[in-house]
Amino acid sequence: MYLYLHVPFCARRCSYCDFAIAVRRETPDQEYLDAIRVDWEARRSVPAWEASPEIATIYFGGGTPSRLRGETLSEIIAMLRRDRAVAADAEITIEVNPDDVTRERAERWRTAGINRISLGVQSHDAGVLEWMHRTHTAEQVPAAIAALRQAGFANISMDLIFGLPVSLDRDLTRDLERTFALEPTHLSLYGLTIEPHTPLARWTNRGEATAIPDERYATEYLEVHQALVAHGFEHYEVSNAGLPGFRAQHNSAYWRAVDYVGLGPSAHSLLAGVRSWNVREWAEFSRLAQAGERLEAGSEALDPAARRLEELYLGLRTSDGLAEGNLPATARDAWISAGWATRSDGRVRLTAEGWLRLDALVTAIADS
Repeated sequence: MYLYLHVPFCARRCSYCDFAIAVRRETPDQEYLDAIRVDWEARRSVPAWEASPEIATIYFGGGTPSRLRGETLSEIIAMLRRDRAVAADAEITIEVNPDDVTRERAERWRTAGINRISLGVQSHDAGVLEWMHRTHTAEQVPAAIAALRQAGFANISMDLIFGLPVSLDRDLTRDLERTFALEPTHLSLYGLTIEPHTPLARWTNRGEATAIPDERYATEYLEVHQALVAHGFEHYEVSNAGLPGFRAQHNSAYWRAVDYVGLGPSAHSLLAGVRSWNVREWAEFSRLAQAGERLEAGSEALDPAARRLEELYLGLRTSDGLAEGNLPATARDAWISAGWATRSDGRVRLTAEGWLRLDALVTAIADS
């Protein structure tokens, strides 16, 4: 079983964020713990539940999970362990903000059983961080890394965003240099997108922000890819790269389309070909949990066409690629000729140039 827990609480909403979050000055730890316990217990009625007797990974995502007390995290993991065996080598990840990291907190996370950190850095540029509405400063990033290592964390991933508006004058090369200097074991790199109902969307509608041109977006993505390779990272998925032996086990499960369970508001699950999702907003999720009512907002069974589309998309977004028999020969050969893919060992793998065109390539072959 691959298990995700959505922790929605944040001190502030980032300018680009459209995730299901709840801005709170004080984090309601006990209320969250009680709601997660209800959600976890409800899973026992799912027929496919017994098919996954062991927990392989646990991922605390958000939101800002590092706003939870260490004791709360310990209680959640202990609750899971009481009902399910946790693999001896289970990857247990928490997303944290640099300003939440202290040596004491990091040690509590280790005591809780967490062994992997995903650090939300995004940029090392003070002006960019302010524009993003991030709550941390650039100076807090190396301090956070040091505290995490002192507490015994060896597996530290960092998030970075590229494709920012040109008007910010962000120096991507310098940001990458500062990132590699901190020696993370894994990097997640995301291109900025303008989502509806975000501060960034409002700024764009008012002409106060302008999306980066497609050409520059592609140039920045390829610069990131080249820097990763030069520093010994395996760029193993469109937005993820790790040093050898440090691929994200939890996220890799999503890309293999294996069963997973999501707990918390807006969390998604996939069990026996049925995808389901919880109520999105924290206030409603908590109210329903307290009333003992259904937390699931909806579900859908994946038909053969949906499974085919997902197989294509998930396979091509990783460096494992797809068996060449799953692709039309004409499309495969055209991609290779254009430099968008390679072919070896009976598999077709997209290049970085191909990943830039992933959506269009999958759409073109989905009905073939």
